[in-house]
Amino acid sequence: MADLNWKPHAIMISFHLQGHIIPYVHLAIKLASKGLTITFVHTQSIHQQIIKAQSDNTPAGTDIFSEARTSGLDIRYMTVSDGLPVEFDRSVKSEQYWESFLNVFPVNIDDLVGEIVRREPSSELFLIADTFYLWPEKIAKKYNLVNVSFWTEPALVFNLYYHLDLLRQNGHFGSNDNRKGTIDYIPGVKAIEPKDLMSYLQDTDLSSVIHWIIFRAFEEEVKKADFVLCNTVQELEAETIASLQQRQPFYAVGPIFPTGFTKSVVATSLWSESDCTHWLNTKSHGSVLYVSFGSLAQANQLDIVEIAHGLLLSEVNFVWVIRPGMVSSDDTNILPVGFEENIKGRGLIVPWCTQIEVISNPAIGGFLTHCGWNSTLESIWCGVPLLCFPLFTDQFTNRKLVVDDWKIGLNLCDGESITREEVAEKISHLMGGKSLDELRKETKKVRKVLEDALATDGSTEKNFDRFIKDVKAKIRQKHEDRPSNHS
Repeated sequence: MADLNWKPHAIMISFHLQGHIIPYVHLAIKLASKGLTITFVHTQSIHQQIIKAQSDNTPAGTDIFSEARTSGLDIRYMTVSDGLPVEFDRSVKSEQYWESFLNVFPVNIDDLVGEIVRREPSSELFLIADTFYLWPEKIAKKYNLVNVSFWTEPALVFNLYYHLDLLRQNGHFGSNDNRKGTIDYIPGVKAIEPKDLMSYLQDTDLSSVIHWIIFRAFEEEVKKADFVLCNTVQELEAETIASLQQRQPFYAVGPIFPTGFTKSVVATSLWSESDCTHWLNTKSHGSVLYVSFGSLAQANQLDIVEIAHGLLLSEVNFVWVIRPGMVSSDDTNILPVGFEENIKGRGLIVPWCTQIEVISNPAIGGFLTHCGWNSTLESIWCGVPLLCFPLFTDQFTNRKLVVDDWKIGLNLCDGESITREEVAEKISHLMGGKSLDELRKETKKVRKVLEDALATDGSTEKNFDRFIKDVKAKIRQKHEDRPSNHS
């Protein structure tokens, strides 16, 4: 007879990058609000960085989900070592970090999952881990857990990685001289140009540890997952999703935003956030360009200088996020001499901010972006057209969706190199005139797709409910299949 109190319990382990942490936290809250128990796991170093970023000097032992639990959500919080001391500089000593990440971290995760399983032997546990991890299948198998892979980027990017073998066979990837012709043979993908592939697939040198991780994740790991969750919307990528669903249970559950699209009740930022609200409130409706190139990508110093001059020439108001390490050189003074004096009251430069708060402010009229997936979805929700400057990884493919497919953005640069004159011209197109009217119209259409998906009877809500039902069935099946002597 069924246990009426029975509910699934997800052990969730996010990847250590800002762009992954944000949707991971919001997925945890969403699943908990659907009645699931969640044990959310951060590495100790990420936990410390998040705590340090909080302006209220929160003590180190703080549980970041405390406030979320006040509304009755059953979310537990644990930290695990990635194999290195918290104070170890992971960006400078990256080789040593990746060595630990690949060899020590999975052992620590195994121990932690084993501990939870022993503590709750009758609990209906399952695993949700980032698609880029190389250990979920092994750990899920060891503890007889359902294995869910969470993909934080668009389905198109997932599908291209999924078919690395076809790209290799056709000479578009993996050779010293990759083919330049159109790619028109990937199931569920309309014709795409090589320049629109993720940067890791455009590279000819595939020797980096990141390349190795991606290839292992997609060629060996993710295809063994019981389910794949994706932070996208069914209607935006219908053909791609339908193709993937023929191979694996694949659920479009995006956009995964905090409740009501306000600042998250759970701390997710790896850096202290500047408050831009007071400054933005002094500007007229739609008059400010928001400029941010995300949490990870590094830009070319010359490009930053041209963008700065382009902003000056455009004469628009702007908020520009210039985080430490944004340019690959060690030079902290990356802006042209006299730039900050010249922008006077019309420009605000900050090291980091709460992006949702900024782009939802009525003063924002456009977003000059690296095309990170979280930034793209947030902009659509706020009805803010995009000026696209992709730098690496999935950003080139996201740009294709934004500019070519959905027509909600423009390219910052149409040629090989950026010039200040083109930057100024593109900004004026984005912030005014016929281009703006057209972009806003298309952005509204895509926003409506997102709104409809998140409605009670929308595709995202239905997919969430179907996923939970399917996970419950799969867990029960695993329990029934267990040997009778299993303790």
